[in-house]
Amino acid sequence: MADTPWLVVGLGNPGRRYVGNRHNVGQMVLDVLAGRARATLTSHRSGALVADARLGTGPGGVPGPRVVLARPGGYMNVSGPPIAALAKFFDIDADRVLVIHDELDLAPEALRLKLGGGEGGHNGLRSISRSLGTKDYARLRVGIGRPPGRMDPADYVLQDFAPAERGELAVTLELAADAVADVVSDGFAPTQMRLHTAG
Repeated sequence: MADTPWLVVGLGNPGRRYVGNRHNVGQMVLDVLAGRARATLTSHRSGALVADARLGTGPGGVPGPRVVLARPGGYMNVSGPPIAALAKFFDIDADRVLVIHDELDLAPEALRLKLGGGEGGHNGLRSISRSLGTKDYARLRVGIGRPPGRMDPADYVLQDFAPAERGELAVTLELAADAVADVVSDGFAPTQMRLHTAG
């Protein structure tokens, strides 16, 4: 169907304690997208916060492509069940699911699109793959870099972004939101090519 939406998922942990964590950068991008769409995330029976929205505008000022913006309501490692429930509720196949998440193996501010493949030890992705029954969904990887010295990666991702990082972070969140909007309007492959060529 031409108007089948993309399900765009921002990963993170719930509650004030985690809001500024590196692990929550996916939710930060989702908030930018919701702001652009003038959409408010509301509770859905799936257990996620959801907004059924339009991104941008098309030719002649018509509303842009339809998206379902979603933030799982539970912790990162149980992100999968609400996302699978949303995909079923909105009749969205896995190839139109785009998950935004933090990535230790990319330098800070780096953005990469990936389709399928492994989860790289990311508990949120592992839960989603298990619940969808496939790894063949799109991911927007937002680089947070590796922890300094001998710091445990699990501790590093649960730290807030440092004050010195926040100016660049704001730019990265906007660029990540741009990439999502391009995937939704232009398709995954052309956007991936542009993004990876530019960066």
